[in-house]
Amino acid sequence: MRVLPTAAVTMTAPEITAVLDVLRANDRFLVTSHENPDGDALGSLLAMHLSLVELGKDSVMVLAGDGPVPGEYAFLDLDGAGLLRELPSDRLGRVLVAVDCAQEMRLTDVRLLEAPVVVNIDHHHDNTLFGSVNLVVGEASSTAELLADVIAGAGIVPTPAIARALYTGLVTDTGRFQYANTTPKALRLAADLVEAGADTESVFRNVYESMHFAKLKLLARALDRASLHADGHVVISFLLREDFGDVGAVEPYSEGIIDVLRAVEGAELAALIREPLRDGGPARKVSLRSSTDRVDVSAIARKSSGGGHRQAAGFSSDRSLEELITFIVDEFAVQSAMTA
Repeated sequence: MRVLPTAAVTMTAPEITAVLDVLRANDRFLVTSHENPDGDALGSLLAMHLSLVELGKDSVMVLAGDGPVPGEYAFLDLDGAGLLRELPSDRLGRVLVAVDCAQEMRLTDVRLLEAPVVVNIDHHHDNTLFGSVNLVVGEASSTAELLADVIAGAGIVPTPAIARALYTGLVTDTGRFQYANTTPKALRLAADLVEAGADTESVFRNVYESMHFAKLKLLARALDRASLHADGHVVISFLLREDFGDVGAVEPYSEGIIDVLRAVEGAELAALIREPLRDGGPARKVSLRSSTDRVDVSAIARKSSGGGHRQAAGFSSDRSLEELITFIVDEFAVQSAMTA
């Protein structure tokens, strides 16, 4: 099995070198990602941890809090790889590696930033560059793609487990290689990861064809409430806290519903508004998706202290359902006028 070929472009080479310097100069690491992790976050988290272990480093993975890991990613077996849900007592002596996290406030516990060195590896174009060392490339298809460059630069021969974790991040953030961020580099990386032992059939079956029945029922509620706005160019739906209890769903089951809404014919913007299951935070969370370059949903999210990608973003808010719908439709109209 060979080392993955590095395809780092010139503009990122110094940043990759800086990351590699930190990895070589330190022995103890803590790897983490953002709250409500998706496939790229979890795949990158595991791949980074396993790669550090391959380098002979003392590494721990942490996702603080009690929020469940989405069931479709159980096959990655993060628990078996040592995932911690509480901050370790020796965290202040470990270098923090944050993967796929655009803003420090999205870390599962901001106390993690008290680390002596913070390495920030991410592909969100609106990343706040909160690290001591930042490897942030908005043009990358996924954080997994950036980690593949880091792993290659470190001379690590990827194990099948590392390859599978990276492939999971790559395939989920490119929408099964259908989104606009599916670049030639992303496709070449996919081939390299398959060659390194990634089981594509297992990833597909677990992520896309292992839906819990409660998630199906939750999807049905969201579809039943979907409404069209702006002459059919905007589709919006919502989920109430009671919906989760009624169908026996946990919060991660709402992941992926927004992509079904996005598929509506003629819709350029899709939004899913949901009430979090836990008290103490914002009243509602909003996921946004765009099916065209004409609409930048990250710009809409930033107006409410959120962020994300041009075609996939989100934010939290205490505004009412009606106010949020009006805000989303109005912001779509603003962007439509700008690109008319």
